[in-house]
Amino acid sequence: MFLDFLFYVFATILLVSASFALFAINPVINVLSLILAMFYSAGIFVLLRAEYLAFTLIIIYVGAVAVLFLFVVMMLNIKKRSVKEVIQQFKTPLFLFGLLLMVEIVLLLLKAKNIIYHDELSHLAFESFDGVTNAHAIGQVLYTQYFLCFQLVGLILFVAMIGAIVLVYEKRTKVRKQNIKKQLLRTKKNSLQIVKFAPIVKNPEVE
Repeated sequence: MFLDFLFYVFATILLVSASFALFAINPVINVLSLILAMFYSAGIFVLLRAEYLAFTLIIIYVGAVAVLFLFVVMMLNIKKRSVKEVIQQFKTPLFLFGLLLMVEIVLLLLKAKNIIYHDELSHLAFESFDGVTNAHAIGQVLYTQYFLCFQLVGLILFVAMIGAIVLVYEKRTKVRKQNIKKQLLRTKKNSLQIVKFAPIVKNPEVE
């Protein structure tokens, strides 16, 4: 009973923080709300006896990805816009994503209803592994059956990192920068110049 109460508390705070992450005007508040949502998602994973996923969510997403988002948001010059302006600008993609999300939720509810009626939920979600830890079981599946998907996720994160660098990069015209190509093509002929001066003759009359 107490675990059910904790689940509903964590889920409520998770929904509220996720709503702030979506609809808050200040981008810093968006990122901080996202961090709070990840913490309570980790709490729900702990309640589901998936401790490895909980700690991975905190270490990787809160400790690295969310902090990267925060730095990018603080370095970018983002103009504050109202939620109404954002919705008007992206109303067509938002409608399509919302429709897709509703279809997925309905399909998941129908699937969950079917599983509960057939009494297969406990067998699927809480299967006992003798002598195998949480991390070991996930690793066996992740690096065998879903290895290609795991590599694709790494590629997506790599592209996201490059996108963050491109967003904060500013081309400055008044700053001298290093030209590596010009340095590599530098030779003795095009870098060394010998200048000959006429000999200096002292004038005895001046002395």
